[in-house]
Amino acid sequence: MLQTERHFFAPGRVNLIGDHTDYNGGLVFPAALNMGTYLTVKQNDDANLFRFISENDSAEFLIRKEELSLKRNSWVDYPLGVIKEFTDRGIPVSGLQFHYRGDLPIGAALSSSASIEMVTAVALNALNGSPFTMLELVQMAQHAENDFVGMNCGIMDQFASGFGKKDCAIALDCNMLEYEHVPLEMRGLKFVIANTNKKRGLVDSAYNQRRTECQQALETLRQHVEADNLCQYSPEQFGQLSVHLSGDILKRARHTVSEHARVKEAIVALENGDMARFGQLMNASHASLRDDYEVTCPELDFLAKWAQQFPGVLGSRMTGAGFGGCTVTLIAENQVDAFVGNVGTAYGQQFHIKADFYVAEIGDGAGDR
Repeated sequence: MLQTERHFFAPGRVNLIGDHTDYNGGLVFPAALNMGTYLTVKQNDDANLFRFISENDSAEFLIRKEELSLKRNSWVDYPLGVIKEFTDRGIPVSGLQFHYRGDLPIGAALSSSASIEMVTAVALNALNGSPFTMLELVQMAQHAENDFVGMNCGIMDQFASGFGKKDCAIALDCNMLEYEHVPLEMRGLKFVIANTNKKRGLVDSAYNQRRTECQQALETLRQHVEADNLCQYSPEQFGQLSVHLSGDILKRARHTVSEHARVKEAIVALENGDMARFGQLMNASHASLRDDYEVTCPELDFLAKWAQQFPGVLGSRMTGAGFGGCTVTLIAENQVDAFVGNVGTAYGQQFHIKADFYVAEIGDGAGDR
């Protein structure tokens, strides 16, 4: 039995480049943030009663053990899905209180949901003698979101939250689940995250539609050249095969293949310390997400365009699923304050919404705190 409180943390993430490649078997390049979800766990007196509290949401849940597998269509579904992953594997849970606190903006494409899943997973793992590896916890958290919550996400968010390393990005092959930590040698540069604060009401259905369109493209292309996923096609191969696609299906596949290639080049650029080239690739990524994948919105495009024209900025792009959420901008550190002030004012005048800005600090992955 858990005699005292235990404390855990799991970060959110910012994807520096490579969006909508993860579920197409491609490369992504996220980094864990020093913002995320904090969890305090302690034992209940009643072994059959579970309590879930969040300082970020007024909804509090008291749930009997026999009802843990029922969805509530609320934030609590994220930890409930993870608990189900443990019980399905024969790991007992009994009478716990979960107290969550987060400093990530909700719905901003910085993976607040994955951080809730991962902090729950590492906590339950630690309380049960750590029967699972971090990779298994990542896979369990992803499955919880896919199967229990009903969001058909890839593995990048949970992986970045679990495997983050301070001052490093993660070059992750989502097909093979192979990865390496790449040091971020910023040399007077900063990543600034700008939150549009636009409600992302249609993102789930649009996200699932994009996945379906990519699958349709793959089924057509593999009739001519066999592949397990879209990202196995090189840009040269795709250029030859693209005659078999048209309309939105062509555009979705073109983004996927080109974005995968951009991520590979971006990783090399960072390894070589070529931050100017990295910034150019960020700009090209945003253009592709805007024109071919069509997951940006006027607010994201405004912030990216203003940033790309601002002194000291090397590159700027949307990050995450899109239709709202955030941009990430690579900028000279001595221009950050002017950037936040000027771009924030212009954005507010244009959309009558206040943008929030965060200077991204890259932190470690999920674990005890």
